[in-house]
Amino acid sequence: MDGLVSPVLLKKGAEASLFVANWHGRRVVMKRRLPKSYRPVELDVRIRSYRTVHEPKLMHEAKKAGVPTPIVFLVDVADATIVMEFIEGEQVKQLLNSMSPGERVILCNEVGRLVGNLHGHGIVHGDLTTSNMIRGKGRKVFFVDFGLGEFSEELEARGVDLHLMKRALRSVHFQYAQDCFEAIVEGYSEIMGRKDAATVLGKVTQIERRGRYVTERKQDI
Repeated sequence: MDGLVSPVLLKKGAEASLFVANWHGRRVVMKRRLPKSYRPVELDVRIRSYRTVHEPKLMHEAKKAGVPTPIVFLVDVADATIVMEFIEGEQVKQLLNSMSPGERVILCNEVGRLVGNLHGHGIVHGDLTTSNMIRGKGRKVFFVDFGLGEFSEELEARGVDLHLMKRALRSVHFQYAQDCFEAIVEGYSEIMGRKDAATVLGKVTQIERRGRYVTERKQDI
């Protein structure tokens, strides 16, 4: 791709690979969706093209909703590649482990408000974890990796988003997962309203019960 210099692999994921590179004097992230050999070629091209176009749209709408996201500089559909701003900062995943309880509550309140902004504008992130949040300059929290996101106002989709967040906290930040999630819910409720937030949390509980049921059934077999 013209202008990209010295790309270095940052992360290899199931859906795409991320590279850090220089592009016309800027430090950028290049996200490339690689072909999947297990899919028919035409289907594979269609899926990768759709997601390459869809993700920047979600990021743009998220920004309009008040949720900081990286600036998208270039979308190359033919190469299934997005070139976007490199956010200087730290993952919320790393920050939470080094903060005082009070600082964690403040940060998680902000995360909850941002999730509320997304959901309130009909956007679901699809992979809502502390790994996909970066606190940059000015303590602004950026949401990244909308590759599994969608435009949806469905209760199920919103519930899955918060369920993923809750599960990520329990997995990575188990010592203070409950306090963090409660702080996120508080911020979320400020934006969504107590009634709507309670409805989404009810769906989260249903999703957790379904997961436990499936686990128990597997153990019985």
